[in-house]
Formats: sequence, C-alpha cells, structure tokens
Amino acid sequence: MTRARLRALGLAVVCLAIAAYAFAQLRRPAPASERPALLLLTSLPLVFGEDFSIEGGGSPALTALQSHYRVIPVSVASSAELAKGRLLLMAQPFAQPAEDLVALDQWVRDGGRVLLLADPLLEWPSSRPLGDRLRPPVMFADTGLLAHWGLRLDAPDRPGLKASSLGNRPIVTISPGSLHGGCEISGDGIVARCRIGRGRATVVADADLLDAGNLGGDGAHNLEAVLQELDALK
Repeated sequence: MTRARLRALGLAVVCLAIAAYAFAQLRRPAPASERPALLLLTSLPLVFGEDFSIEGGGSPALTALQSHYRVIPVSVASSAELAKGRLLLMAQPFAQPAEDLVALDQWVRDGGRVLLLADPLLEWPSSRPLGDRLRPPVMFADTGLLAHWGLRLDAPDRPGLKASSLGNRPIVTISPGSLHGGCEISGDGIVARCRIGRGRATVVADADLLDAGNLGGDGAHNLEAVLQELDALK
C-alpha cells in the first residue's frame, strides 16, 4: 500500500472517529439543569410507591421522563402550579376543583401544552381497596373538561390488551376507551389532538400504557411513544 493510500485511510479513520464522537454527544442526555420543565399531575404511583416510601418510587415511566425533562410534580392544576412550566403531563389525575379546571383551560388557551391520559377503565395494580381516596380512580374523574374541549370519552366495549399507536410508535394499551368530538381523532379513537386557543392538548383514552414494568415486551415502545408525543407538543 502506498503512502498516499495510507494517509487517505488514516484520514478516513479519523473522520469516522470524529463523526462517532459527535453522534454520541448528540445522544447523550442533557444535564438535568438544561432539560425543559415538565409538570406532572397524576394519581398513579410514578414518583413514589403506594406507601409513599423512597424504596417504592422511581418507576420506569419516571426514569424515562427524567431522561428528557426536568420533572416537576404538582398536586393540583391551579394557576400557581401551572405557572411553573408550559408543558404538562396529566396521567389519570384525581378530580380537580372547578376553579382549577378553569385555570387549566385558561393556561392551555394562553399557550400551554398538555398530554392528558384519561382512562375510563384503569387496570393499574393497586394494593389499596376500592373506595380508598388515595387509590387511583378506576374511571377518569372528568367534571366537564373534555366536554368543554369538544370531546366525549366512552368506556371500552371489551376489556383487554389492544394495539395502537402514539407519536408514530406502536403502543399497547389495556382496556382503552374511545374519544369522539371535533378534534383530530385517530382511526381507533384512542388519541385526540386538539388546538385550544394558542395552546394544544393531546388526550389519550388510556393510562395503563405507562405501566411499562408490568407490560413486558408488549409495551416495549410505550414510554418512547409518550416522550415523542410530549416532544411534538413542545
């Protein structure tokens, strides 16, 4: 091999190494302080376990969210809490007071973005008895918000696993409902994308999809799909 060929080969190797390093840098998660804020309002045991101990927390869903966002848990959809960010994930939240629903609607109309997982038949495992006020509600506690946004949420005809898609990725849901109304609704009725004033809301008729740890391989892409949908809302 001539010297010129050796030099060309060496230059090619160096270029490939530089490209590989640059690609690795692009894939590296940004430091937590540089990640965009994501408000999280949920009744599900994503941040803490059902007994609120540190050992029971850190769900796969939370880990996935924290890889892209600076997650800020909020307890209610009040004006003061919503002022902490412009992107909100609501996952099967407890019923919100009327004044907080008004605040949420105004926040969205002013430019806020929300991904709402509203499950009419939640099957998330819970050790708490039915009726326990800390148990995630089996039915999405809608007190008029969806109707105000021109949507109707119906319970499923049959329970069980169902394949769907979210954020252009395949997902598996458990006993999802169906959405109807004036928004852009997916063919299977599981996802609705709405423009509300200057903001946007994506509503998914299932919240069990976040339980990636119990879905195994069937739900391998669920959390990626949630992240992609959140990125699309930003």
